[in-house]
Amino acid sequence: MTGTLDWDRALAHLRRRDRSLGHIIDIVGPQRPARIGSAQTPFATLLRSIVYQQLSGKAAGTIHRRLLDLFPHRRPSARALLAFSDAQLRATGLSRSKVLSVRDLAEKARARRLPSRRMLDTMDDEAIIERLTDIRGIGRWTVEMLLIFTLARPDVLPVTDLGVRRGFKVYQGLTELPEPSALLAYGEVWRPWRSVASWYLWRASEL
Repeated sequence: MTGTLDWDRALAHLRRRDRSLGHIIDIVGPQRPARIGSAQTPFATLLRSIVYQQLSGKAAGTIHRRLLDLFPHRRPSARALLAFSDAQLRATGLSRSKVLSVRDLAEKARARRLPSRRMLDTMDDEAIIERLTDIRGIGRWTVEMLLIFTLARPDVLPVTDLGVRRGFKVYQGLTELPEPSALLAYGEVWRPWRSVASWYLWRASEL
């Protein structure tokens, strides 16, 4: 149900099915990114995602470090987070809205409504998206990032991601960003390795 991300098989498939993307692979190189397959817990991953939403990487990184400093050994847990006051959480730089979101995440984790890593490994992608988007502040894109970078799911295409859309525009030589629906339709050619294609689209957006 979960699939296995085999980077070499994915590259062979993508080169065969899409010569333009194959050219991007040649430029970027075949290396597997270190971030994929993170050992973080789902709670820690989603907590970080909430912190990083709508902020620059530098600002979000500072807030995230301050937040981690509140936890014993810098290991986030739902029980510890719920023991912090709003003032403590706000002092890290979290907005009021994000304080509500991280508390909702912790409440659901404490109530065992947040699946464990082992449980997530038995669920299909759409079931995970449906389950986790019930948490305040967690949308489909956030769960797609967890699917790719924490669970190493092989066939995820985040069509609303700006970097993915920019990369598609670059390698297709388009004058405008593609609509998510157009990107989704085109992406059928990359199945069952759309996560790998997405990673190369992110790289293409930086070229």
